[in-house]
Amino acid sequence: MRATALLLTVFILLVPSVGTAGVPNDPAKVTPLAAGITIPEFSVRNADNSIRHFDAHAFPRPAVLIFYRGGWCPYCNRHLGAIKRVEGEIRRLGFDLLFLSADRPERLYASLSEPNIDYTLLSDAEMQASRALGIAYHLDNASMAKYGEYGVDLEAASGQTHHELPVPAVFIVDTQGVIRFVHANPDYTTRISPEDLLAAARRVANGQP
Repeated sequence: MRATALLLTVFILLVPSVGTAGVPNDPAKVTPLAAGITIPEFSVRNADNSIRHFDAHAFPRPAVLIFYRGGWCPYCNRHLGAIKRVEGEIRRLGFDLLFLSADRPERLYASLSEPNIDYTLLSDAEMQASRALGIAYHLDNASMAKYGEYGVDLEAASGQTHHELPVPAVFIVDTQGVIRFVHANPDYTTRISPEDLLAAARRVANGQP
């Protein structure tokens, strides 16, 4: 019996560290869904806390899904501001432009440094979308403490205790729910440029790979 317990302890120590439901503890180890894959179903919330459901059969228009960490993140605020340069052209190409945040619904707009932003912001505080698309990662206690030193309370921001964030990412999805373009970078300080995003949207709109 003691030998069995010892073997079980060794096995547990050898298992790679992961967060909830297999979510990795290291953003460099996320595995985003690739182009050509049909998105799985998931639900997020609008700013009024109503549910918005996504599935492969419910895309009346192609969509650009931009995942960001939250309004508390200065890099996210900077990126959202920069995308305004190409917002109009992306919409003219026929795309819905949707921004998904780890913030809870009540904080989606209130927490942004740019109060006049009129994007469609959606709350993925429960991380359904981020997990489904393979970009969620779990923060360990040391990381949570470090965020706290900078005045960032992730539990207050998300209303959740899962301690997960999305790797900043972009997915362009066609009307069949098929992913046509993916950009994800575990380095949250580096984002896709507005010009590169527009170029990708044009390629998808023109049926190019």
